[in-house]
Amino acid sequence: MSDQSSAEPDAAPQPPAGGLRKRSTDGSLPGTQRRDLQRPANPEPLPIPVYDNHTHLEFEDGFEQLDPAESLDRAESVGVRGVVQVGTDLETSRWSAQMAAADARVLAAVALHPNEAPRLAERGLLCEHLSEISRLAAHPRVRAVGETGLDFFRTGEDGREAQLESFEAHIDIAKANGIALQIHDRDAHDDVVATLLRVGAPDRTVFHCFSGDVELARICAEHGWYLSFAGTSTFKNAPALREAMRVAPSSRILVETDAPFLTPEPFRGRPNAPYLLPHTVRRMAETLEQPLDEVCALLAENTERVYGSWQMEPETR
Repeated sequence: MSDQSSAEPDAAPQPPAGGLRKRSTDGSLPGTQRRDLQRPANPEPLPIPVYDNHTHLEFEDGFEQLDPAESLDRAESVGVRGVVQVGTDLETSRWSAQMAAADARVLAAVALHPNEAPRLAERGLLCEHLSEISRLAAHPRVRAVGETGLDFFRTGEDGREAQLESFEAHIDIAKANGIALQIHDRDAHDDVVATLLRVGAPDRTVFHCFSGDVELARICAEHGWYLSFAGTSTFKNAPALREAMRVAPSSRILVETDAPFLTPEPFRGRPNAPYLLPHTVRRMAETLEQPLDEVCALLAENTERVYGSWQMEPETR
């Protein structure tokens, strides 16, 4: 019989390789254009660490490729302590759960993006894929169902029924597992709100990349929903987002990159990554007219309230 005390511990799990997706760089996809592909330099570190509560580390973008571990190292060096890695289909949701299991700086969200729902419904696969999302949501380091919701920008009338079916199913999955809901809401504010009120929103509901106005911010405040601000809130043509930020309860404000998209000013259009989050945080502090360290502490506290601890130890729900 072998001596258990001399046995070597199991090797730590390794993060899965990145590069599942590649962002268009040449303007070949609809709605895209040629971009500056040079990564911006590191910003000045934040005085108190915060979290990026919505990012997509599986994407490749720009001249300088960052694998997930490199991206997290670079973020950590400027005061971004951890991230929520977000899935948009089965492949990226599985990858996100694996990433969270392998790296203490990562928690996961799993879901079928609303624009996936009509395509899956056409192939008769929506229920099967939703069942797998439900299975993944039970993983202890999956702390949100998302991104889910409604997108009437890219999906026409014929796809809305499937989007609503998928959205409602995701709401039920989040509530069944006692985890947060991350909402993708594009050109669908009224229908998203109506669905949440009709079905019943989870206790922790987050409007990812908040794109509403003061009115939607007040509705979120009334129901205790969270508003997550991305680089869009720094854009010169987005005063409505900054006004919404001002009227939102401080206890319901979060911050994200949605990387590799929505790079904050002054680097709009260039490759985004969690290490650029400090630019958005600093602009938030200016908008709220509050000291930077206080805003950082607030954002960290709010994020941990929504998703729990990033510690690797298993947690009971």
